[in-house]
Amino acid sequence: MTVRTCLRWPDLRLRKPAAEVPEITDEIRALWDDMIDTMDAMPGVGLAAPQIGVLLRVAVVDASDTRDRRIRIANPVVLNASAVMNHHEEASPNLPGVSARITRPRGVSVRFIDETGVYVRRDFVGLEATSVQHQIDHLQGKMYFDRLSKMKRDMLLRKARKARA
Repeated sequence: MTVRTCLRWPDLRLRKPAAEVPEITDEIRALWDDMIDTMDAMPGVGLAAPQIGVLLRVAVVDASDTRDRRIRIANPVVLNASAVMNHHEEASPNLPGVSARITRPRGVSVRFIDETGVYVRRDFVGLEATSVQHQIDHLQGKMYFDRLSKMKRDMLLRKARKARA
């Protein structure tokens, strides 16, 4: 297992939609293991493969306090989303040093392929739901700050450029 390097914004690979995973192979399982090591090293509550330059629809999430609920996800699709919204401070290792308060559905029902290669449907609530939605955005070539108004997004990106300088 290996800690992978996260791409730095504005790397164009962060804007490309990731490709579907046709099946769960040993290579995908090894990628998930590396992604969990990378997520833990950040530390973070989720990581999508495009964040480390792998353009596949693969992500990991663990929003538990004890860091013992690793969820390995391939080809996720949101089936239903709660009408109740939550606000969480979101950030990304791809744009270090900044974060923003993002509004997303409090809960989502997601269909995905798990580590055994089986399609499952699972409900996520709270921070776990936020993380899953955040990772799905990455798989679609979107960043969390795309959900901000133009003015707030421009301010965030200016602040990030200053932090890098």
